[in-house]
Amino acid sequence: MGLHSDVAALLDLVPADFAGGERIDWDAAETELGTGLPSDYKALLDTYGVGDIGDLVILPPLPSDVRGWEKCHIGGHAVGLRELWDMDKGVPGVALGADAVLPWGSGMNANEMAWLMNDPDPDKWPVVAWRRQHSWNESSWALFDCGMVQFITRMMLGQFDACPLGDASLWKRTDVFVSWREQERRLVAGLDPLTGEPDPYADMFPITDD
Repeated sequence: MGLHSDVAALLDLVPADFAGGERIDWDAAETELGTGLPSDYKALLDTYGVGDIGDLVILPPLPSDVRGWEKCHIGGHAVGLRELWDMDKGVPGVALGADAVLPWGSGMNANEMAWLMNDPDPDKWPVVAWRRQHSWNESSWALFDCGMVQFITRMMLGQFDACPLGDASLWKRTDVFVSWREQERRLVAGLDPLTGEPDPYADMFPITDD
């Protein structure tokens, strides 16, 4: 079976030069989460590993063993995201409750991305996004009828009517994927974890095992 077509399109925009190399046990992950997961998401993590595209954090299905990232995973974000769904009454016109929302992305100036689990087939789940920054007459929640990898590529290519998030750092522009393992290596080496450039403040925050 070849590479997922959506991930192949993303690779044209964002090379996997700093991939993490993780091999996720998808059967165990789906059992833990109590649901299947979309094939494009699984192909993305199989290709890139666990990490970030610029300021966009791609949440892994289970806790990472990389120091500092242990709580950053789907289950760790689900409770807070579902509270936002309840608080803001979700996407206008969508009657599903908060338990139908499953997070997959975070960051980008506190914007949150998730799937709406509205179909038995995970590959048919659309993306929903909570925008911290939005117009006064808009809902903080919006739905996008595409998969999560398509959402990322369409945002980078400017293929929505407007920026889909309240942060434009990946709107009509690309960025570099850097795995959490590479970020940790750079941090220990006194480098900026995202750019790899020398960090003049590295000595102010020594790495410890505590």
